[in-house]
Amino acid sequence: MDFELSEAQRLFREMAREFATKEVAPQAQRIDEEGVFPHELVKRMGELGFLGIAVPQEYGGAVADNVCYVLALEEISRACASTGVIMSVNNSLVCDPLLQFATEEQKQKYLTPLASGRFLGCFALSEPNAGSDAANQQTVARKEGESYILNGTKNFTTNGLEADVAIVFATLGRGFGHKGITAFLVEKETPGFTVAKVEKKLGIKGSSCVQFLLDHVRVPKENLLGKEGEGFKVAMSTLDGGRIGIAAQAVGIAQAVLDMAADYAKQRVQFDRPIASFQAIQFMLADMAVEVEAARLLTYRAALLKDKGVRHTKEAAMAKLFASETAMRAAVKGLQILGGYGYMMDYPAQRYLRDAKITEIYEGTSEIQRLVIAKYLLG
Repeated sequence: MDFELSEAQRLFREMAREFATKEVAPQAQRIDEEGVFPHELVKRMGELGFLGIAVPQEYGGAVADNVCYVLALEEISRACASTGVIMSVNNSLVCDPLLQFATEEQKQKYLTPLASGRFLGCFALSEPNAGSDAANQQTVARKEGESYILNGTKNFTTNGLEADVAIVFATLGRGFGHKGITAFLVEKETPGFTVAKVEKKLGIKGSSCVQFLLDHVRVPKENLLGKEGEGFKVAMSTLDGGRIGIAAQAVGIAQAVLDMAADYAKQRVQFDRPIASFQAIQFMLADMAVEVEAARLLTYRAALLKDKGVRHTKEAAMAKLFASETAMRAAVKGLQILGGYGYMMDYPAQRYLRDAKITEIYEGTSEIQRLVIAKYLLG
């Protein structure tokens, strides 16, 4: 088994690392403290090809692969998790399902500007009563002539405030279960499609998270993504890729914590020597390093399987579960190593802790990942 990256993948990682180090990292603290959406960084990501990494050239993409995607996303999330999740949503939750399920006309109209950074997208699946139970959709789509009329509420939609187009899931009838769920492409300016609330979050404060209200939103049948009743398939397939993206984000956060903690331990002197010389600190750093590397390899494997066109539901769940919990464990240990300074807002330890927590929740909680993995183990 070859664990070496290709030359193209190494170059892609270096480009992402340079961008993250020189342009993203210097703004990370301000983005978090002020809760501002990083418009200029998102524009730059579009110019660099980071918003449609695995999309073919004819649709405005970077013509790279999913391994390149996780390499870049890890580097950017290492610098700023808010910027990382904006990138992740546009790639995994918007461009990828369009690439898989959209018609040629839809690809030309939506995928090309999304992949090139002229548009930004969002993914509206969650509802007040449909979180982990994604099939419990209450938003209803009623067919009327050559259109569908959508009514309902969508919760926790990342990129929702700035997005130009949303992939919205609705049911054709609440008695149909998952077989009635259908996906639609809804343009932001469509009458009746409004932002009802902008959420205030614990972490990743530079990315918007909104509640959408759909009040008699008329969507032309040309904006059906896939076929009627295929929406649950679209959503679950999309989340497989999305979980790989969140795993990469979590690896980036965890690596940032490890870097910070190791640097601090070498500089902080107590009892006349650096605290890095104490076995207690060494053990914490060693455990963090092992888990970060294991999470990275799980994430690479899931991305590679996706590139090969192999079903990767279990592997994506494993990567997301382990990487997100690694990020949280690393963030707690990293803050502990910094001691009192770690608890201060002047240091990034508290930001890493707040940003890491969401990786255990969105795009499927850790408990849901365990259910997915167990399903495959038990047949």
